[in-house]
Amino acid sequence: MVLPSPAHETDRSAERKLEEELSARSDQYFLRTKEIVGRYGDMTVTYAVFMRRPVIFCPRLVVDWLHAAAEARGVRFEIETTAEEGAWAGAGEPLLYITGSLYHLVDLETLYLQKLGAPCVAAYNAYSMCMDLPRVGFLAMDARHCAGSEMAEMMAYAASVGSRAAQRDGGAVGFIGNANDATAHFFGQTRGLGTMPHALIGYAGSTLRSAELFHDTYPDEALTVLVDYFGKEVTDSLEVCRRFSDLAKAGKIRVRLDTHGGRFVEGLDTARSYAVLDKFAPDAIRTYRTESELRWLVGTGVSGAAIWHVRDRLDSAGFDKVQIVASSGFTPAKCKVMASIRAPADVIGTGSYLPERWSETYATADIIEYDGAPRVKVGR
Repeated sequence: MVLPSPAHETDRSAERKLEEELSARSDQYFLRTKEIVGRYGDMTVTYAVFMRRPVIFCPRLVVDWLHAAAEARGVRFEIETTAEEGAWAGAGEPLLYITGSLYHLVDLETLYLQKLGAPCVAAYNAYSMCMDLPRVGFLAMDARHCAGSEMAEMMAYAASVGSRAAQRDGGAVGFIGNANDATAHFFGQTRGLGTMPHALIGYAGSTLRSAELFHDTYPDEALTVLVDYFGKEVTDSLEVCRRFSDLAKAGKIRVRLDTHGGRFVEGLDTARSYAVLDKFAPDAIRTYRTESELRWLVGTGVSGAAIWHVRDRLDSAGFDKVQIVASSGFTPAKCKVMASIRAPADVIGTGSYLPERWSETYATADIIEYDGAPRVKVGR
């Protein structure tokens, strides 16, 4: 697919801003090459851009930025994407071909590679999570863990691309939104989602009082209540549901489990956790599990046993329409384990689709043609 950029009269303010950014942020050897090319003569080149691991293709941000750079400089780049957004791409397969003036392309490489690799890996992770738990909605809560607003935009975009791919391939619910307004548009939303942090519960003095304050301030909003602040996940969940029984029966209350890994959910220990899974997912504890998998199943924090335990206590009290939101460390690997025991979470809040090994996110660009003559370093 060829995506030409229109050649317009250069916007001087945009050009000045671009040049200032490139002067400060482009690698010095690209800037020096630009000076040499400007002195000894330009030529038309074609770059091939690729990654060294399988990914879900996320081209939009990099293509948009390249077109904006071309427009600011009053030139034209021809950009060919080798697949559609959301498609699988293999290790070493070219993702983009970029053709244009070497003088105007050479100093862009540092910045455009930054906008491609990490989103492609994050989208792969988001896709895997959604496919493993196709009936669960996901909420992107990664912004706090991002290195600035630009990364937050890339990660939200990535989650949306991976989510749509899982909806396409597996009929998954996928990501239903994210936590802030700035990137909500990637998920077809106008606003971020979420109700309360632990700080509101500390301020209110009790879980129930925090729910009352929230409902009084936002009476038309569905209510998602954090229930782990005081270590009484079951007690506080039931107290809130009884106080707002009409909302609970109407399915407008969610309880969010965010228990940290330093303790068990209320009412559980190792032995009781095994007993819960023996009752609700007996196959889970009768197969080989790694140490990490066992921790996610019967250990501290938001384990598979914890989710089943809270679900059982809610149902027994007549609150079967109250949903459970699970958060805290939900990586692709943990999601796969939860899928294996059919953990009854309705929504998972996660930022753990962010690439864990940053070295896997490195995109690479090579010039493969100079003025029509194929040429690339040996070994590519």
